Amino acid sequence: MPDHRKESSQRVGSASGARNPALGPSVRAVPSLDALVDGLKAGDRAMLGQALSLVESTLPADQERASTLLSTIGTSAGDDTLRIAISGAPGVGKSTLIDALGTWLTASGHRVAVLAIDPTSARTGGSILGDKTRMPRLAVDEKAFIRPSPTSGTLGGVARATRPAISVLEAAGYDIILLETVGVGQSETSARDMSDFFLLLSLAGAGDELQGIKRGIVEVSDTVVITKADGTNREAAAGAAARLRSALRLFPQDGSGWRPRVLTCSATEAEGLEEIWTAVSDYRRTALETGSWSNRRKGQQLLWFDEEVRTRREALEAGSLAAVRMRLRGEVATGAKHPFLAAAEFISAVGASHAERRSL
Repeated sequence: MPDHRKESSQRVGSASGARNPALGPSVRAVPSLDALVDGLKAGDRAMLGQALSLVESTLPADQERASTLLSTIGTSAGDDTLRIAISGAPGVGKSTLIDALGTWLTASGHRVAVLAIDPTSARTGGSILGDKTRMPRLAVDEKAFIRPSPTSGTLGGVARATRPAISVLEAAGYDIILLETVGVGQSETSARDMSDFFLLLSLAGAGDELQGIKRGIVEVSDTVVITKADGTNREAAAGAAARLRSALRLFPQDGSGWRPRVLTCSATEAEGLEEIWTAVSDYRRTALETGSWSNRRKGQQLLWFDEEVRTRREALEAGSLAAVRMRLRGEVATGAKHPFLAAAEFISAVGASHAERRSL
């Protein structure tokens, strides 16, 4: 049986442009870290794709290289960039708006990167990753880059590797990062912790004007946009926006001193795009003046650290407790043990593992 770990090690150590004969003629060797960093600085889209694949990988060897890559590019690349999270329920027109807004921004001289998060199937573990087909203009725009990513079970509307992907894209010279979330409901607030500006999209008649009095995704939004405000829906969109403005007045201002705005937009007719960008620019100016901009960026870094610690700790614990879990699952499957009692026994094993680690 071939040693796949050895093959993986050979790929990691290969020089850029070389081929590994053991893998066949159609597989390119992984470039060195120096080549990746140089490629990012030079705007090489192929190197950018490989760098993103590296930070998204869950292989231990790749994670080690990804840590080195991220440490090399650092975090200062994002000081002059803008991270905008765009959320909303499925069907609200996130991809259509991003295509229109992104094209408008590239025409204004910006370099735009899109991180499009697709839901992962609970049944097959796969994702469609079809966002590029819904962004036809950005997909062929030389000043834009679209990267679809699966959630892979991560909650909060984002993917596990979203934060490192943002760092890689900023190092590659993209000054505006548009983060398209999965769009699944009120709990999709993790994207706010990765962004400078949270844009929520809504439809007229969807009831979000009532959600303004609830704690959830509306509460953390910096601006809400009623989409598809064209044709016969124009009047309904204006009415929904007015009701939502009234509801949002119930919320106090946050530390930035910013009062969330409610706008209308038609992505298909390119109406309202300039107003959205004005809201983003006004928010940035206000946040910079109050100091909340830097505080939010610092908070993003600390949350990234906390989540990495939690993820790696859970991975270690899962490895050490895997045998216990498999035994208990077998006993539950055969009816030898009640699921409730089996879960209690597993939690006790987890507690014992924690105590053992604390004593070391």
